[in-house]
Amino acid sequence: MVKINQQTASMHTRDGVRLDADIYRPDTAEKLPILLMRQPYGRAIASTVVYAHPRWYAAQGYIVVIQDVRGRGTSEGKFDLFTHEVADGLDTLNWVSKLPYSTGEVGMYGFSYQGMTQLYAAVHQHRALKAIAPAMVAYDLYTDWAYENNAFCLYANLAWAIQLAGETARLQGNEEAYLEFYAAARNLPLHDPIPANPKIMQQLAPDSFYHQWLNNPEPTAEYWQKRSPKYLLQDIDIPMLHVGGWFDPYLRGTLNLYRAMAARSKQAQHLVVGPWAHLPWGRKLGAIDYGLEAQNPIDEIQLRWFDHFLKGKDTGVLSESPICLFEMGSNQWREFERFPDCSTTYYLASDGLASIREDSGMLLEYEAEKEKEETESISTKNLLETDLSQQVAEFANNCDILVHDPWRPVPALGGHANYPGGSFDRSTLDYRSDILTYTSASLDSALQITGAITVEVYCTADRPSFDLCAVLSEVHPDGKVFNFTQGYSRFFVPERSGIENSPTLVKIPLQATCMCISKGNSLRLSLSAACFPAYPVNSGNGKLPSESRLIEMQIITLSIYSGADYPSNIQLAVT
Repeated sequence: MVKINQQTASMHTRDGVRLDADIYRPDTAEKLPILLMRQPYGRAIASTVVYAHPRWYAAQGYIVVIQDVRGRGTSEGKFDLFTHEVADGLDTLNWVSKLPYSTGEVGMYGFSYQGMTQLYAAVHQHRALKAIAPAMVAYDLYTDWAYENNAFCLYANLAWAIQLAGETARLQGNEEAYLEFYAAARNLPLHDPIPANPKIMQQLAPDSFYHQWLNNPEPTAEYWQKRSPKYLLQDIDIPMLHVGGWFDPYLRGTLNLYRAMAARSKQAQHLVVGPWAHLPWGRKLGAIDYGLEAQNPIDEIQLRWFDHFLKGKDTGVLSESPICLFEMGSNQWREFERFPDCSTTYYLASDGLASIREDSGMLLEYEAEKEKEETESISTKNLLETDLSQQVAEFANNCDILVHDPWRPVPALGGHANYPGGSFDRSTLDYRSDILTYTSASLDSALQITGAITVEVYCTADRPSFDLCAVLSEVHPDGKVFNFTQGYSRFFVPERSGIENSPTLVKIPLQATCMCISKGNSLRLSLSAACFPAYPVNSGNGKLPSESRLIEMQIITLSIYSGADYPSNIQLAVT
């Protein structure tokens, strides 16, 4: 066993703030490269919720530095989310690259905030920083982290804000505030007069980032542009190992960063996505056991990555396909040279009872026979037993009515934006009359879906604002229904008076996925007007979450159209 020496060391930033770090080093006279993590949760944790302990990395021949960012742990200064990480990242690189017994070459790793600090440090193109491994990050802080398709990510943002505020109270020795945040973290305050702006955050954490996120609802606001890697990394090129999870709330950022870098980078850009939520990374998530193949391989992958770029070893990483995705359902890893393009469209059809019956598509029988007689391209059986047809059929126009009641909003169940995340049996949930379901026939062969998915529906609303949640699930013959991806969008419709208006096409991007639906099972789309508390309940009056009062919440009636004139559909890539 390799002996690992641990010591605490400090540095000072350009403005005189002391930052503390733990340094792990194997007991050897050999000069070694450095692995750096900068984090806000107390350096002793060192992201061990998903990674091996720093001692493991040190035993592989690295000097490992785990640093408390400004204002966290024992480091001095005032913590201000992401604000100082660009400058402090540069100062830290200048310091660690000159550590005794080091080669002066640095790699960075970590997920979430620790992933973001890598991107901020990379802005400077420091000669010592040779490679990074950002996991579960934002490329655009607005679209990839704080908001999803204009909807405020209530659960994720509030839970994180309370966690950070609780740590601030602990560091200040404010036991009363700490205990309140501790309790709130275990029972989120979601029912205040303004649900998205709870009193505990107003009174006990007035300087929290949460208020800035809530009160900057426009993606072009200066706040987002000053802090988003999208605007800071435009001229940066460095090898990156991108890591994500199919049920991670920040997968959008991981994929957007990867695509942007892969499109312009001359350095290696590799992507690994597993069947994981933000944490933990393992074989079991939600109600599903994804098998031994889903066990966390990231430590070994990172070691090969850094051995190549920091030690010059031929680990074979550059000869491998750049994209490695875990395919749920088949429970195996698949490799790709690029993400597949959308190649298949499913069209919604209904007799107007999609909120009540699972077999409402049976009214398509006449049109199915007609299409079969004219083209022989669609089987009668498929159109009789499904609400989703893979061809543009000349079926009659219909609409399903969805009534959203804010007193009993559709609850979140698993997915990527709520806790616990992952896949659960939503068969009982889908029986609610404020959820529309569209289910395919039993599949004649396995359906492999990989990459981006978009739902397009023609709809009208009787209020100036509304939300739509779209969930894709696998339906089993025993009636169980397991979600595997979903998306959520908020829409503002000025001057719209009611459902008499002409149907308008709206789009709901879903979380990217890699899923194999087994032969004999079915694909289901579930549509609702809420997914609470993952996102705030839409007030229906056009107000933003920061000003939407609980007492002002309105019932919203939506009409979802399908048929030849209103080809509502799902677009996805089948591989």
